[in-house]
Amino acid sequence: MITMRLADILDIRAASPLAGELINARGQNVTIDASNVQKLGAQCVQVLLSARSTWTTDGYSLVVADASESFLDALSTLGITISDISEQELSK
Repeated sequence: MITMRLADILDIRAASPLAGELINARGQNVTIDASNVQKLGAQCVQVLLSARSTWTTDGYSLVVADASESFLDALSTLGITISDISEQELSK
């Protein structure tokens, strides 16, 4: 199990590095700590949606833990639920 901590600001500049981190973690169960996220842009949401699909196909778990209010608000604005990007949400 790998734990990844998301950056505070996940804008367009963060999308490529986030994708790279996830590619390096492929083939393992991953917990993503989203507790410090202050800004979440659509490009990073796309990366997370793609990762969720990939992990599901590969038979591994991808869990977003401790999602900040800003993280959840950004998802809601885009019409996406936490279950769209996470196997389950871990409570704080």
